[in-house]
Amino acid sequence: MISSVRSVEAQLLHRPPGLGAGEIVRRLTAMQAQDIPSALLAFRARSATLTRAAVEDSWHAREIVRTWGPRGALHFVHADDLPWMHTLTSSATTALRRLGEEGVTGDDLLALIAGALEGQGPLTKADLEERLAGRARGQGVVHLVALAAHHGLAVLGPPRAGKPTYVHTADWLGAPIVPEPDRERALRELATRYRAAHHPAAPEDLAAWSGLALGESRTAWALSSAQPPPPQEAPVVRLAPAFDEYLMGWRSRDPILPAEHARKVFPGGGILRPVVLVDGTIKGTWGRKGANVTVQPFGELPEGLLDDEIADIRRFL
Repeated sequence: MISSVRSVEAQLLHRPPGLGAGEIVRRLTAMQAQDIPSALLAFRARSATLTRAAVEDSWHAREIVRTWGPRGALHFVHADDLPWMHTLTSSATTALRRLGEEGVTGDDLLALIAGALEGQGPLTKADLEERLAGRARGQGVVHLVALAAHHGLAVLGPPRAGKPTYVHTADWLGAPIVPEPDRERALRELATRYRAAHHPAAPEDLAAWSGLALGESRTAWALSSAQPPPPQEAPVVRLAPAFDEYLMGWRSRDPILPAEHARKVFPGGGILRPVVLVDGTIKGTWGRKGANVTVQPFGELPEGLLDDEIADIRRFL
């Protein structure tokens, strides 16, 4: 269960100095990245010096990789962690089901998408539709890439003109992703990393975050150990983006989000609004158009409390 004081430090929201984008991802285990602008702002919330360009450079340099990760959702994962993460989070079940719903069938689907990707570098969905010559269109293409990702053959590249790109893993990382063969070792690594980044927590939280069955999460928990972060005395005020790991990393958000305000943050339809964090508790929501930030507090906030954060968003962007 989230404890708003210790979890702020575990999640690096106190902004320890000297961390690059790769180290932030590594220390958080993985960072949700289904919405790229929000994912980039999650780095800002954890560093006073990183720029958007520096995060994007880390992505282009293949230090961090955008791929399907915990719960089958898109995440940034450190390149060094892909083998053991792949062992625990990869599944073809959803991709195969969605391909069937899209009418994309055949016993050659893996060879089809691997052949369309290999040697081409990052391709947009439109590029792939053309190369697939009518075998798949729209979301069917994305689910084909997800199938290839399950086999270690595809990840997502940086956007091109605002459009997602998909790339053969050998083109992007030099070789396909080979899953860690020792599942116990992978479980130990996952739980150790998770516990360090989500203190305090329990096996039920790990299961909710990772997508593992509860029994296997308990096994992983027993294999691991974690030291709590040291207490942080200075107050922490942050404008956290939508889908930030601080909101996605535990089974319940009740300790940090009063029930009467929950619908303001989670209105439904898969929407999750950016939040105002004051010492780890959600005190409002916020939004932006370009670099213009507007705040909707749940109650009165001290005058000037968010001035530095608003200015820092402009710096980052």
